[in-house]
Amino acid sequence: MWHIHIEVVPKLLTFITHHVQDYRVKCLNNLATTQLKLEQFDEALHTSRDVLTLEPNNVKALFRTGKLLSDKGEYKEAMEVLKKALKLEPATKAIHVELSKLVKRQTGGKDTKEWKAKPAEMLGDDITPFLIPPKKKPSGISWKFILGALVVALGSLVTSVILTARN
Repeated sequence: MWHIHIEVVPKLLTFITHHVQDYRVKCLNNLATTQLKLEQFDEALHTSRDVLTLEPNNVKALFRTGKLLSDKGEYKEAMEVLKKALKLEPATKAIHVELSKLVKRQTGGKDTKEWKAKPAEMLGDDITPFLIPPKKKPSGISWKFILGALVVALGSLVTSVILTARN
């Protein structure tokens, strides 16, 4: 009986470890995307590099890292990272577009997006906990309200038909 457990437990641990790492990579990719939307470029670059530490051939992280490095002005490293992403997924149009932008930047073209520090980054303050997401504007009558009213009306109609049929 024990010999079965000795064989199964290592396989189970390997299986669980693999799945935990997959979820960690997904969470870190989502975190990097969120950091980009909040314009936390340094943090997004760090998080993308963390993903690449766990999964060196993660195309999303490679693309994001290459784009951020290009925006930051680190063209040589950006070129290497984007070429690796292109080698893994040659059909992805976004990688081709970013590589062409990078070539324009290297040759001094007009498409030069500067990485500007936000005032809070210059001061060294982290204002992330104080950011308030924008509130959604109410769009008049809620769809939930309309659906609920429809269900009540149909229920009343069915009940009245059943009661009428009994009498």
